[in-house]
Amino acid sequence: MESPRNDKTPHAIELPQKSVIAVFAGLLVAMIVGSLDQTVVATALPTIVGELGGVNHMLWVTTAYVLAATVTMPLYGKMGDLIGRKGLFIGALVLFVAGSVVCGLTGSMEGLVAGRAVQGLGGGGLMILSQAIVADVIPPRDRALYLSIMGIAYAVPMLVGPLLGGLFTDTIGWRWAFWINIPLAAVAIVTAVICLPKPKRTVEKASFDLWGTMTLAIAITCVTLATSWGGTEHAWNSPVIVGLFAAAAAFGVLFVLAERRAKEPIMSLELFKNRNFNIATIAGFIATFAMMGAVTYLPTYFQIVDGMSATAAGYMEMPMSIAYFIASLISGYAVSKRGTYKKLMVASFVIMVVGIACLTTITAELHFAFIGVFLAVLGFGIGLNFEILVLVVQNEFSASVVGMATAATNFFREVGTTLGTSIVGAIFTSGLTRTLAENLSSVGGAGVLGVDANSLTPGIVHGLPEAVQQALGTAYNDALVPVFFFMLPLGIAGLALMLFLRETPLATTVEDSGHMGDGAK
Repeated sequence: MESPRNDKTPHAIELPQKSVIAVFAGLLVAMIVGSLDQTVVATALPTIVGELGGVNHMLWVTTAYVLAATVTMPLYGKMGDLIGRKGLFIGALVLFVAGSVVCGLTGSMEGLVAGRAVQGLGGGGLMILSQAIVADVIPPRDRALYLSIMGIAYAVPMLVGPLLGGLFTDTIGWRWAFWINIPLAAVAIVTAVICLPKPKRTVEKASFDLWGTMTLAIAITCVTLATSWGGTEHAWNSPVIVGLFAAAAAFGVLFVLAERRAKEPIMSLELFKNRNFNIATIAGFIATFAMMGAVTYLPTYFQIVDGMSATAAGYMEMPMSIAYFIASLISGYAVSKRGTYKKLMVASFVIMVVGIACLTTITAELHFAFIGVFLAVLGFGIGLNFEILVLVVQNEFSASVVGMATAATNFFREVGTTLGTSIVGAIFTSGLTRTLAENLSSVGGAGVLGVDANSLTPGIVHGLPEAVQQALGTAYNDALVPVFFFMLPLGIAGLALMLFLRETPLATTVEDSGHMGDGAK
């Protein structure tokens, strides 16, 4: 098997500065479309699942998207290296629009989950291909600032998305959380057609890694199902959950065997011989897990515990998004200016751990302003490292395989998203089932709700007697806090990993990328 550093099919594209800016503008539009969809749904989710009668399946609305995106990421990365990225990028946008249409038209939870899965099939390519195209045209030393600006294109929708989701829910209806994607994606498609450079085809007839693709898809699906159903649909020690974990392990082994034999592996095992790749990938997994764990259920928490409207709950995530925005700019400028990154990465995880630790202290009586501050601390820590960790990986590999390397590290980030939403969802929903029963028993039992608990919406909660609202608020708080205690040791592990990160010099040209660190594995 050839090393990922082999540069037999260079992808480096020399462009004038004006063309680079035009290309980058097109990528930013697509990034905004993909990231907006992941956040605009959050504040609308309680109302959506309540109207569709699927509160007990709430986690699947998010999990379906991230699972589909995760499975397709390595495919986009490898195929982009082989045949060029422009056509794949436009195709990913088209799939994303198709999924948005399904979600906007659906009248059932099944249709909503299916639409989210189609969105994920397209969304999986947007970030991977955007980052890989940047690596094609911008050298690592300058790329830090560009990737950080791209991180801002991810952060701005994080800021605006919850606000829009809440505004749509409170005014014209939650379906606009999906309709808004269509005009934005159309702009992104037109921009991509005009601005992105014509791909340099490197392989006319490539050997498709069928077995690697199948085994990887089955393994990650089994992991997601096990973590989603464990403790909720089935006991953790039930035959179903144990069987799913066993199947995930078995197909994981088969995936490794398939990659050893594949002529064009979708995720070369040579990647894992690189020290910085392993450290940055695991750290990115942890940061993504922490971010998803914090943002997925807090909007629901604010609506139930603090009695906020969906719009107000969206505003409560502003501190995290603003802090992320500022930190991303700081880290991009600092790394581009100094050419070093290790100390900054260590500091970022220190701040992130402090933010998680603060979130473990929340109570139903704590003023929501304090939670906003805690989220800002967490967001600042994540913003410092989120894009720079991708740069660390890209700097280790040559242009001919940068798509595969980028896809691999983002694949594990999406695994972090999948596990973050599913494990957090499992911890939260199983805890909520227990605490609801306990707390409602003191105020007359579940019958005081007047509806099935699975159809409980913030609007219904706000119309209940104050004693019942307090009991529900306490139940939601007691279900959410264990989530942050689960995240804390993960954050500490990420901090420990950063101490072993190797400071590989950042290449000053695209051609040198992947060679500056030769011998520093």
